Amino acid sequence: MKSIEFDYLKAYYYLRLIRRAEEKIIEIYSSDKIKSPVHLSIGQENIAVGVCSALTKDDVVFSNYRGHAHYIARGGDLNKMWAELYGKKDGHSGGKAGSMHLMDLNVNFMAASAIVASAIPNAVGYAFAKKSRGEKGVVVCFHGDGATDEGVYWESMNFAALFKLPILFICENNGYAIYSKQKSRSPKDNIVEKVNSFGVKAERLQSETTKSIMKSVEVACDAIRKTNEPMMLECMTYRWFDHVGPGDDHLKGFRDSKELVNWKAKNELKKIQAFIKPEDVHAIDLQVEVDLEMAINFAENSPFPTVDELGRHVYA
Repeated sequence: MKSIEFDYLKAYYYLRLIRRAEEKIIEIYSSDKIKSPVHLSIGQENIAVGVCSALTKDDVVFSNYRGHAHYIARGGDLNKMWAELYGKKDGHSGGKAGSMHLMDLNVNFMAASAIVASAIPNAVGYAFAKKSRGEKGVVVCFHGDGATDEGVYWESMNFAALFKLPILFICENNGYAIYSKQKSRSPKDNIVEKVNSFGVKAERLQSETTKSIMKSVEVACDAIRKTNEPMMLECMTYRWFDHVGPGDDHLKGFRDSKELVNWKAKNELKKIQAFIKPEDVHAIDLQVEVDLEMAINFAENSPFPTVDELGRHVYA
């Protein structure tokens, strides 16, 4: 497959859009207009943008409850996302799913789940179906380091390796599962080593740029398409805000504030501006604000679902 050229303008647009969308969420959240808990991706945007920049339209994305960045980077409908955050009828799930269950089937973005690691066996099942049907495309499954504490993660890894499935696991390792440090949950920092032990090729990407992440994912996806064998990339990162909500858990004593200072110095949003003309940066910043204003207005003006919607699409 022909190598993908990294588009700095497009990457900056999505990085900026994710950052500003979540800053808008912070501004609005206390008003109670947003009808569900939110898990912010600020600080982790470059992984979502880097990964999604390397994907084709045939590839399928599975996300998790910290999924705003994945959804936006994949090209999900911004209007429907905001309407969903507001619990409105014009949201992608009619206002019943909220922030933690984003989806947009038009861009092969599957419905996320709020339960840790629950999307992983679903992603593996989808990859199994793709292979069985002879369909094109790689399944990409985003998850956090906390998901690797779940038994289903390793069961899924074993199944994917056993049946040689076209799936790429993206572990966004921000070092914490809620407020528990990785070293307090595991005697060794060896996720890659454990994944390799299942016969799944795995690699750690340490504080990478958006471009380098894109290139690593491009190489991985090309290999998966040729071999139909799963792979995993562990991307080291750091969330700037609380596990859930717009608060700051550094103030609660769960995290060392020095960590945040060190990771903020690696702010990819600022670094990527060096590769773009100032007038282009300005134009993109303005476009992002316009796009967000339109999406928020769309959500504000959308009606709430009616009572008869409560029983629809509910299965037991």
